Amino acid sequence: MTTPKHLAVYYTGGTIGMQSTPAGLAPANDLPRLAASIFQEFSEEVHCDWFISDPLIDSSAITLSNWQHCLEWIDSKATDYDGFLILHGTDTMAYTANIIALARPQLGIPLILTGAMLPLAADNSDAPLNLRTALAAFSLRDFNQTAIAFNGQLWPAIGSVKISTERPEAFANPQFGTLAQWSATEGWFNTNLPATPPSTAPASYGISNTVRIHCFTLTPGANLDMISASLNHNAPDGVVLQSYGNGNTPTDASFLAAIRHISQQSIPVLNISQVLQGNASAVYAQGNELRAAGVINGGKCNLETAVAILTLAASNHWSKEKIENLLEEQKLI
Repeated sequence: MTTPKHLAVYYTGGTIGMQSTPAGLAPANDLPRLAASIFQEFSEEVHCDWFISDPLIDSSAITLSNWQHCLEWIDSKATDYDGFLILHGTDTMAYTANIIALARPQLGIPLILTGAMLPLAADNSDAPLNLRTALAAFSLRDFNQTAIAFNGQLWPAIGSVKISTERPEAFANPQFGTLAQWSATEGWFNTNLPATPPSTAPASYGISNTVRIHCFTLTPGANLDMISASLNHNAPDGVVLQSYGNGNTPTDASFLAAIRHISQQSIPVLNISQVLQGNASAVYAQGNELRAAGVINGGKCNLETAVAILTLAASNHWSKEKIENLLEEQKLI
């Protein structure tokens, strides 16, 4: 009989533990009691200590300070536990998963995030399946990365995205697919756990709570004027540009001049595709002037991954070359 893994369970808030109030669903702190029977099902595999955020956070209200606190909590517990389970609201779960995966590249133990579309106490809630999927993931051999467990699927953190507010199949990873699937009857199947190569990255990166990353999505029409004005008069610490297709933009002189001006100030501009399974790459001549203006080709980055990368880049004063090396290391370009 194997020794149960010792897990730290961190409940940050989110729908999974919410209760009804006159104003609508709001976080409540009795989730450990409500989830006790589910955790008991896995008592031979895992032994869990609960930690509850004070205050509990609706994930749509998450801040950079909350991310700082989460990373500090992980650091304070990493040597005492065999894994982490973070119960998180779904609205920004993919953002948090990306920031943890990139900020703690050498954590060396599994870290799983999960939550729910309906509270655990609600009828027909998806929370029990999500919790069981997450707890079962700690039994996977040689699994030591950050991932999202949801609806019987285990998704790699980098590239994950919330795709639905209506269905239990709420998350996906269009670029990298699923790591494994789980059901109560079959256990794990369709397992595709990549070998984790030795990382040359340092053990951790910090986050500054004053970093400002501006995100712009191109649309047909006049929003190039708005983007140009914002860049010229309110320079951020990093820019995510969601362009068309393979990273293409209109050849608008004022817009390109604003991008060039930002790039010359060593403010990183990460160009990504707004397509769900897109790849910003040097394919079309239409995007050539944008590339010449100094943007960084974000390759397969989605918005969640791009925001995490630039948050860390601005916080740690990364060069353009450092960002490009990270994109290559994560197989994003």
